Amino acid sequence: MAELKTTYMGIELKNPLIVGASNLVADIENIKKTESAGAGAIVYKSLFEEQIQMENFEADEDLNAYNERNAEMISLFPDMGEIGPDEFLENLRKAKQAVNIPVFASLNCVYKYTWVDYAKEIEKTGVDGIELNFFSTPKSFGLSGHAVLEEQLNIIHDVKEAVNIPIAVKISPFYTNTLRMVNMIEGSGADAVVMFNKLFQPDIDINHQKMHFPYNFSTSDENRLPLRYVGLLAGQVNMSLAANTGIMEGEDMIKMLLAGADVVQVVTTLYKNGIDHITKMLGDVQAWMDKNNYASVDEFRGKLSREKINDPYAYKRAQYVDILMKSDVFKLKSVI
Repeated sequence: MAELKTTYMGIELKNPLIVGASNLVADIENIKKTESAGAGAIVYKSLFEEQIQMENFEADEDLNAYNERNAEMISLFPDMGEIGPDEFLENLRKAKQAVNIPVFASLNCVYKYTWVDYAKEIEKTGVDGIELNFFSTPKSFGLSGHAVLEEQLNIIHDVKEAVNIPIAVKISPFYTNTLRMVNMIEGSGADAVVMFNKLFQPDIDINHQKMHFPYNFSTSDENRLPLRYVGLLAGQVNMSLAANTGIMEGEDMIKMLLAGADVVQVVTTLYKNGIDHITKMLGDVQAWMDKNNYASVDEFRGKLSREKINDPYAYKRAQYVDILMKSDVFKLKSVI
């Protein structure tokens, strides 16, 4: 039978399928189920500093709601300090202890110093690595793109210097030159890049005339973007490449591996098809490998990356232009 072992950030995994960060893996029983279904590793639900800040703000409002009601009443409650990430860290520690496969933490902070402080605390839980979850929404016209990039690169460098476990960086596709950004991420010390972050965007409910934030699941068509960049980067960088977004079936995994990914991350397909779908996806990959006489993933990984294929335009815009110029699909037909 085909061997699915792979290496991610220097860590050996039994297969390339990683369960990505989500509420699904916030539950210990679900974490155990993902291991039983065959997952190679898990990224635990993200620690968002913004959530902690919001909880601190709400707690402060509650604790001080009745303060200074008269001249002698300064405070009804003693100083209780700030709410911190203690509960998250304890749950992360339990998740790591619950399974034998690697567990990675996911971290999303606001301030530069807290990236480092939280990363240090996360390392103490015994996890195998940390995934830095980057997404910037500029609030000022005066903030330059260069300043955003520089801040992110400095964070990677500082976190890498502060901990002794591998660091992955999960990025959005919204960089002017994604290839250069990935190259600089590697230069800052990262051990892997995850492409791409599935971002939550606001929507407007026109019936009630208010904002709402729907849970936007991925679709299979969305995996073409990470596939393009994995194919462009494979063989060009030394760090691990993880493909994320729209990977629903074993077939999608095979495509990413052929493009050059070391691992894939899945979330949406588990919500839609259940955790046991992991077993089917891995079985489909093994069946395809057996059919094509591949004994290991390394035998075909990157076979269709830009570095190894003969067509120099396969991953470039020229392919799109060629389709528009020649394909019958796009020819207009007169309607009589």
